[in-house]
Amino acid sequence: MKRIITFVMIFALCIGMVIPTAAKADSVVDEKLGVPVVVYGANLSDAEKESVRKSLKVEQDGEYEEIIVDGKDLVKYITDGNDKARMYSSAKITRQDKGKGLVISIVTPDHITQVTSEMYATAMLTAGIEDAIVEVAAPKAVTGESALIGIYKAYEVSGETLDTERTDVANDELNLATRFSKNLDIDQDKVAELLTEIKKTIAENKPATKEEVEKIVNDQLKKLNIELSDADRQLLIDLMDRIRNLDIDFSKLSDQLSDMASKIKDKIGEIDPGFWEKVKQFFADLAESVKSWFN
Repeated sequence: MKRIITFVMIFALCIGMVIPTAAKADSVVDEKLGVPVVVYGANLSDAEKESVRKSLKVEQDGEYEEIIVDGKDLVKYITDGNDKARMYSSAKITRQDKGKGLVISIVTPDHITQVTSEMYATAMLTAGIEDAIVEVAAPKAVTGESALIGIYKAYEVSGETLDTERTDVANDELNLATRFSKNLDIDQDKVAELLTEIKKTIAENKPATKEEVEKIVNDQLKKLNIELSDADRQLLIDLMDRIRNLDIDFSKLSDQLSDMASKIKDKIGEIDPGFWEKVKQFFADLAESVKSWFN
């Protein structure tokens, strides 16, 4: 009996080692940065809105501000936006102190079908959002682009001001990212890595001409082994040249882009190739030990 109890205790310990525990949300009100802002897509039904509230754990946060994002907000942040667009994806944004960076979490991954957390992050940096915790949710399958508009509105409600020229470019960046991943069947993480690496190189090298931007784009496409048509390649060059011409402090942005590039590389597989073999061997050894207890 003692052996069985010992086995159960060891098994529970192993599960604790392998499965990370969720950190409890901090419910302390930040009197300097304000309470979290939750923004809902205007076309959510009452039931869908409640579903989103549960996904974003709004009730657990204690104090928060709730707002709605609609077509009028879309045309505010995006040139030639459609004010009749239907908006479902929603978000919660919590500002952080400067230097903390971006933490993006898609809490309903099965319902955000086109946009990854890395795509949101790289677009937000282009738009000028640098220090925040952002959670994205939707009650049903949607592409996810409208959540970015909600993030913009929530960020401004929390006390910041965004340059609409930058938000427009950031939206075009997100649209191009989803176009590459959907229509060209390029892995979403690979697309995010491409955009991040190009912007990181622009931040480091400070190209003075569009021709220099074109060289950076072509070098990164070659480096990441991504094939684009001439038309799509030109779209990417044009977008990155627009980013080059924005009034962005690239020296400040460079560190965040470097950190993001590192995270993306870790996510898509630059991990010690022997790690999972070690895990496998650990449990094999454990199984053999347990078997010996009953012999």
